[in-house]
Amino acid sequence: MATNGTLGELVTPALREQYENEGYFVLENALSEEQLELLRGGAQYSIDRLDAEMDAAGVDSIGINHRGKRYFSNMIYQHRPELRTFLFSELTAEICRATIGEEAYLFWEQYVIKAGDPDTAFSWHQDSGYVHEDHEPYVTVWIALDDVTMDNGPVHLLPYSRSGVKSYVKHITDPVSNDRVCYFGSDPGLPMTAPAGSIVVFSSVVMHRSGPNLTDRNRRVYIAQYSKDVITLKDAPDTPQGATDRFLSDGKNVAEI
Repeated sequence: MATNGTLGELVTPALREQYENEGYFVLENALSEEQLELLRGGAQYSIDRLDAEMDAAGVDSIGINHRGKRYFSNMIYQHRPELRTFLFSELTAEICRATIGEEAYLFWEQYVIKAGDPDTAFSWHQDSGYVHEDHEPYVTVWIALDDVTMDNGPVHLLPYSRSGVKSYVKHITDPVSNDRVCYFGSDPGLPMTAPAGSIVVFSSVVMHRSGPNLTDRNRRVYIAQYSKDVITLKDAPDTPQGATDRFLSDGKNVAEI
């Protein structure tokens, strides 16, 4: 676990090795106050946007989103372009270079917000389980916008040495929550408790879950995911499954801010 330092040396050789061997590392207090407030600014917008979609459809859940409980609101940067200054920052560039290499595209972006409710847990899965089996593993940049404690639903990881898995596995859809589930064992996982502004970096094939938020305040997380190539739909290889913004080329930041 590393604490904030000079960009260019934040992801140390030891952390790179940990990512290779275990699939994750943590950067505590990595965001500046300005970056943290920028990301917090889009959180309520992301809730309001999903509530409006549910209102329009006359429902209280859409996919894995459940009104007043948990929200997975994606591609907010397309509506709040100021978020691009973080998504394509030197901080995220350093993380990408250390994990997926010198070529990178933004693949996905979303807020994950859990209200205080015992039904806000999220099942064991790989992020790759929400794509398909035919893609290169990508990297998830999981950012705590509030202090993450054992009481408000931290993400729990199964490092490679504990899961024995370093590749995509088949997921089963839970008929009640609509979660895709890939692990039914007894290992509780490694809880990622950290102060606001910290980053948990993990591979898309690392199994993880999160517990319920048992407090009376929202637990807000911002997630950005980056891939080596544009990820397309399995049955439509010319159709992107997510974002297509090019970020790094030969290690250089080529994104438009």
